[in-house]
Amino acid sequence: MDNIAHHNKYSVPLTQLIEEFSLETLYAPDNIDSVMITHADVIRPGLPLAGFFEYFDPQRIQIIGRVESIYLSKLSPNERVKRVGDFLAKNPVCIIITRNIDPFPEITELAKEYHIPVLRTKMHTSSFISSIISSLNVHLAPRITRHGVLVEVYGEGVLILGDSGIGKSETAIELIKRGHRLIADDAVEISRVSEKTLVGRAPKIIRYYMELRGIGIIDVRRIFGMGAVKETEKIELVIELENWIEGKNYDRMGLENEYTEILGIKVPSITVPVASGRNIAAIIEIAAMNFRLKKMGYNTAEEFNKQLEAEFGADSPN
Repeated sequence: MDNIAHHNKYSVPLTQLIEEFSLETLYAPDNIDSVMITHADVIRPGLPLAGFFEYFDPQRIQIIGRVESIYLSKLSPNERVKRVGDFLAKNPVCIIITRNIDPFPEITELAKEYHIPVLRTKMHTSSFISSIISSLNVHLAPRITRHGVLVEVYGEGVLILGDSGIGKSETAIELIKRGHRLIADDAVEISRVSEKTLVGRAPKIIRYYMELRGIGIIDVRRIFGMGAVKETEKIELVIELENWIEGKNYDRMGLENEYTEILGIKVPSITVPVASGRNIAAIIEIAAMNFRLKKMGYNTAEEFNKQLEAEFGADSPN
């Protein structure tokens, strides 16, 4: 069960998107610093500008491109004022004009009356919509925080879980010494950025820091260099560390497929028993490489099992 923190609603400041996409501000109301975007969907308001407001959601960013501009240009000045006025009276969260199009004076004048931010980008409409939706999906993604360690091993995002004191951080340090990268230690913020993808990062206050019992807090960037850290990574494999339980039947062939469910997404997982003399970092390296082989269509356990069946099948009496 996911624990620590779970939220249903997220938002991103409009000012952050302005900076991220280098948007030109054509009009900014006094309260622009408090304008928050809460929807990842955006809308091209062709129908609202034509007077159809059923299902209109003012919380979505409104994108005005060439088609909307040509439509408005076909209207008489009086009709344009009425259509734009009716549209802005619904208090959309903001308007973004694409392709560096000069807005009609009615838009900026009425935007001031209704205190609606008006922004502009040089990007083409379809490219901008694709980019901003992708960004909003990350900013507004459902998320939780898990107690664990996230590392990148041979390009695979590996989330290491286990009870406190089992050696997750010590294992991560050994992996970093072997040339792999740290994303988060102790607390991992996990976001569901699509139907299939989880992305992990460290809370900002502890990013790139680790706690080692007996030593204290260390700065991984300063000790191992910038190449030893990474800000975010997809979570593609979960490794659960547990103390070796005598008599427990651990999977020795690798034929069983285990999964850990995080935010409704099933992530392949492996349980690794920890015992004196076992090099957990080396085992995780092998697990990551074996996982990459599986992704490329080669399953070592299945191939070995086929060979066994062929061998014993050949020796079996008819």
